[in-house]
Amino acid sequence: MGLFDKKPNLEELKQKYQPVLRVAEQQQVRLQSVVVQNNKLFLKGVAPSQEAKNKVWDQIKLVDPAYNDLTADITVEAGVFTETVRSGQTGQTYTVKSGDTLSALSKKFYGNANAYMRIFEANRDQLKDPDKIQAGQKLIIPPAAT
Repeated sequence: MGLFDKKPNLEELKQKYQPVLRVAEQQQVRLQSVVVQNNKLFLKGVAPSQEAKNKVWDQIKLVDPAYNDLTADITVEAGVFTETVRSGQTGQTYTVKSGDTLSALSKKFYGNANAYMRIFEANRDQLKDPDKIQAGQKLIIPPAAT
């Protein structure tokens, strides 16, 4: 029996991610399920705003930057189409389609493919690498710089 044979149980993972569960409650995120699935804690919930969702993700990264034992599926409440982006600016959301890249989206929305890091920075809660986006992801497109 090796060190890595032990499978985490629900209580151990809930204890580890207790700060995340606390922030979710404070931010009024409605958790629909908290279960162990494939040896990971699986959180599914609906946040009242993008800001609330971001705060939960910030806490997840504080608890465990790799979050190898956690899968979080937190969506923003339906009906919230315009998101507040840094310093009170409003942006729009875009649903990624197959074949999209951040550079192509940057070219489409800003006229400059090299401005892709603007989109990446606004979506750090769900993107780890600007080269890896997936069809179906809902990204915030910040307004063009003025």
